[in-house]
Amino acid sequence: MENPILNIKNLSKQYQSRKELFAIRDFNLTIEPGVLYGLIGPDGAGKSTTLRILGTVIEPSSGEVWVNGYNVCDDPEKIRPHIGYMPQLFSLYPDLSVVENLDFFANINQVKKEQKKSRIEKMLTFTNLKDFRYRRARNLSGGMKKKLVLACSLIHNPRILILDEPSTGVDPVSRRELWRMLAEVVNQGVTVLVSTPYMDEADRCKEVAILYDGSVIAQGPPPELKASLPFDMIEVKSKPRKASYTALEKQEYVLDWRPVGDRIRLSVEKGKTREVLKSLRASITQQEAKIRVLRKTAPQMEDVFTFKVKELRDRNEPV
Repeated sequence: MENPILNIKNLSKQYQSRKELFAIRDFNLTIEPGVLYGLIGPDGAGKSTTLRILGTVIEPSSGEVWVNGYNVCDDPEKIRPHIGYMPQLFSLYPDLSVVENLDFFANINQVKKEQKKSRIEKMLTFTNLKDFRYRRARNLSGGMKKKLVLACSLIHNPRILILDEPSTGVDPVSRRELWRMLAEVVNQGVTVLVSTPYMDEADRCKEVAILYDGSVIAQGPPPELKASLPFDMIEVKSKPRKASYTALEKQEYVLDWRPVGDRIRLSVEKGKTREVLKSLRASITQQEAKIRVLRKTAPQMEDVFTFKVKELRDRNEPV
């Protein structure tokens, strides 16, 4: 097995202005080469801080961080040629055209003169921006700006691509296109570490770490995390909706529930799904309401997140 390309041991970060608070606390993470790895969590979880440390933008308060065999504190200059870093507020030069932005980032990343033209053409083709090469960056759509930022991050052919919430603020079509391109980057042997607040994007990653309040509360392949949940899932939808809530009041084996869109997702004791389905059906029908959806369903990463956060809070509550 190859050595990890990213290795984080007991990482913590406190900012000078708020020393009593940890942005990251005792963070541990190992990432093998050539995988798509996701940092999943809500705003304020510590995702951006982690990526800024890996990108050699800031230093950790304690712990050890190794990127491609180099320590981020001791050898930041040796790390930078090997990474493509795309922060949330990555600034393109709005007055420059697409191709001029690529030329600029090729120069600052020291792409060899004889390779620069072919690299720019390759990135234009890869991101479907060839027809917009002379358009100024300010006139690109949100999705096209993200593609250009990705192209600029890849222009020097890095071994590791670090992206901080790249799909935030783009339309669904551009979002899917962006993830398709990231999958292609991984197929070319590049390690991709991407952060996102969207739990549904976790399934696009080979492995994920779920962050909450500066700590990792779960990590592993998404299918394994979902399979580890100690309960089954049911979803229900009725008309009127109130009938579902009334029916829930009488359920003995329902551990937890939450509304998701126009449905309610229920966590049910293992082995009791059939009984709960039967009881819900009887209760909703008795109220003369219509059942639109009532079935056992597969767990989602949001179910994993909700369960892990509740588990964490229960452990921290005073007895």
